[in-house]
Amino acid sequence: MKNGIFSFFVAIISLLTVNGQVTFTGVGAYPVIEVTPATGTGLDKIYVVHNTNGVGMTYHSTSGERAVWYSYDSRGADYAEEITGISCDSSTTSLSQVLPNSGYIIVDGSERYCCWVVNYADYNLELNDMFISNDEPCSLISFRVDGYGPKIPYTSINGQTQVLDREINLAYHTLVWDECDAQWYEFEVIESFECLDDVLAIEPPLCNTVFALTGDRFLQAWGLENAIESEYYQTQAVDCRSTAEQDYSVYDYSDDLGGWAPCHIVFSGYPTDAVVYRAWEMATDAEFENVIKRFNQDEVDYTFMDAGTYYMRYMVTNEDGSCNAYGNSHVIKVKSFPIRGDINGDREVNIADINSVIDIILGSDVSDYVRSRADVNSDGEVNIADINVIIDIILKGQPAVSTKDWVDLGLPSGTLWATCNVGANCPEEYGDYFAWGETFSKDYYD
Repeated sequence: MKNGIFSFFVAIISLLTVNGQVTFTGVGAYPVIEVTPATGTGLDKIYVVHNTNGVGMTYHSTSGERAVWYSYDSRGADYAEEITGISCDSSTTSLSQVLPNSGYIIVDGSERYCCWVVNYADYNLELNDMFISNDEPCSLISFRVDGYGPKIPYTSINGQTQVLDREINLAYHTLVWDECDAQWYEFEVIESFECLDDVLAIEPPLCNTVFALTGDRFLQAWGLENAIESEYYQTQAVDCRSTAEQDYSVYDYSDDLGGWAPCHIVFSGYPTDAVVYRAWEMATDAEFENVIKRFNQDEVDYTFMDAGTYYMRYMVTNEDGSCNAYGNSHVIKVKSFPIRGDINGDREVNIADINSVIDIILGSDVSDYVRSRADVNSDGEVNIADINVIIDIILKGQPAVSTKDWVDLGLPSGTLWATCNVGANCPEEYGDYFAWGETFSKDYYD
């Protein structure tokens, strides 16, 4: 029978303070577990009893008055009914047999105490075996559990059904990326599920592992925890990370990748355990539709010599190619700045370039591009003759070139246009004269 007093009570319950105390009798070896309910339910406590058979409940009043007991079911407090047969001993009132899976409202003078009692025996967790569904090994792993672990419901004062989280835990190992160390580490993960009614699904681990299902938190508190393990799982899922480190020792530029050619960059890829095939792709477009180079390795040591914008990314796949992953895309913007006699790439021709040629003559290990620039007279060799040409360039007073001497027309290639002819000091001068196909100037053409 619906009681109008509780319609009013539902509206004000959150404003009332509770000072009473509830205890239980006849619980045996398994103590009652107290759970703090969700905010807004109007409940002060949820009590989980191992088995309510033969269990009584006692309320200790603080007002000195005899408390009045009501019980309600899944319809909420509007349908609460007074409980008869409550025994009283001074300020203590008792219910000899708890009603399982029911709500209680105990009116103690001007205060009210609200709780819900769960009979755990009706929801006892059983774990027998578990089976892995590997239908989507790259993106999702689900588990079918042979056992019983339904939702544990309780009802708020206003009749809303809530679910008590059982905290059934699934433990396994996977790999996590450490940005500081640039390395994958094995790490234990624990996923928690409120019940076994829902499908247990997780992202696939990145390393081989065993799955252990344990629970629940109530059995654990009573020392009765169940646990089962899966067979050894061999992962197929893959992931990767990548880094790019540029050598800035030969020229001055910003922290961005690229700059004046030659640009020497080391690209490193870091695959997870199931990776069998890997490759670095170089493209001229961000969508990697125009791939111009592919390197089937984890590390690529590359020198960019031609002007343009390049994109590099690391990709990995598992053995049968069903799972793949891509690292982040690295953008490299290269500018071509070929100044005759500028061997070290600092955009000036001076004694430092002479020293660079001397180092090459003495056997210094340099890239083919740098060696070709050191062959200033284009005779196919790097020797004293090239030093003489550099000295001649310096003595002619070739100006140190700065970025103001070049115009950026916004070309896709990144090519810059000079404001002066080669060898000229201003736009009005003719500059040096070159024979067709030659790279050094001439004074006479007879």
